[in-house]
Amino acid sequence: MIAGPLGATQLADFGADVIKVELPGVGDSMRHWAPMKDGLSLWWKVIGRNKRLITLKLSDPRGQDLFKQLLRDADIVIENYRPGTFERWGLGYEALSAINPRLVMVRVSGFGQSGPYSTRGGYGTIAEAFSGIPSFTGFPDRPPTLPGFPLADSVAATFAAMSAMFAIYHRDQGGSGVGQVIDLSLYEPLFRLVEAQVIGFDQLGIVKTRQGNRLAEDSPRNTYETADGRWIGISASSQKSFERLATAMGMRELLTDPRFLDNALRCENAEPLDAAIAKWFCERSAQEILDLFERADVVAGRVFDIRDIFSDPHYAARQNILSVPDEDFGSVRMQNVTPHFSRTPGEVRHAGRAIGADNRNIFVTELGLSEEVFRNLQAERVI
Repeated sequence: MIAGPLGATQLADFGADVIKVELPGVGDSMRHWAPMKDGLSLWWKVIGRNKRLITLKLSDPRGQDLFKQLLRDADIVIENYRPGTFERWGLGYEALSAINPRLVMVRVSGFGQSGPYSTRGGYGTIAEAFSGIPSFTGFPDRPPTLPGFPLADSVAATFAAMSAMFAIYHRDQGGSGVGQVIDLSLYEPLFRLVEAQVIGFDQLGIVKTRQGNRLAEDSPRNTYETADGRWIGISASSQKSFERLATAMGMRELLTDPRFLDNALRCENAEPLDAAIAKWFCERSAQEILDLFERADVVAGRVFDIRDIFSDPHYAARQNILSVPDEDFGSVRMQNVTPHFSRTPGEVRHAGRAIGADNRNIFVTELGLSEEVFRNLQAERVI
């Protein structure tokens, strides 16, 4: 629902001509995800942006034929089905590459195209659990914590876009001239991000556990509540950053306390250190603390919600939110393209549009279907 489509959105943001294929009469699942306004999904406006939209029934042989015509000169196909689905439709890589040997096929699935779990359905929540991350995310006296947004899908989407471009570069600059298959599961990108946990368990038998906002390798590191009910996050594991923090708080005695002389000792004694810092924070307002820390060059940041983000001057200066033309609501605001390119910046040309918005342009104008054939296929829900 998200990983494959969002990967394509990232490519579209930087100028790729992306054709989004939806099921006739039904449309993409994201068209029905909240938040909704006037019966329309606002989420769709973001994930469907910058794409040309067609409807096509891939399980119908006539739809498969049109799909094959579309990919004759395509660079990339991104499919997000359970493994075996494209093969059942006669659209596996062997069949598609016979038509277009330069084609790169990105296959996104819950558990990958191989292995004993490959035929299982997979959502981001399942992938997050399978990656092991919730086992050490959250507080020790509470259940494992899942992220409040589709983390696995979003990370996999980024890997999908990145790996597609690696393959394109290899095809065009590496001398091969041919495409390849990219097998991307939802859980593996997250598993790649846990870094030292694999080698830590392999060499030392370490099993990371839930520690709230702390890290076993970093202290002090937490969010602290202020007198006015806001929260500020800090991370001061390096000796220099800890010295600046203690000095700014007027608590230089922490620097000579034998429990806190270096980061390793601070990690061992995180409980009393956190208690001392938390007491200091709860006696002062968030702005007072942030002003003090800025003068003292202490790295800290207030925990923002979306209201804070909309009014923040740095977000505004970086143009992280922009107004986008929209056929339903006139204009909508959404995240801008990232990262920032100096010579070839991305852009958001339009928000997600109505189902089948580009059917006539692509099937009639570009593929050359006659008006009669086009209307018949529409009537039979093939397109």
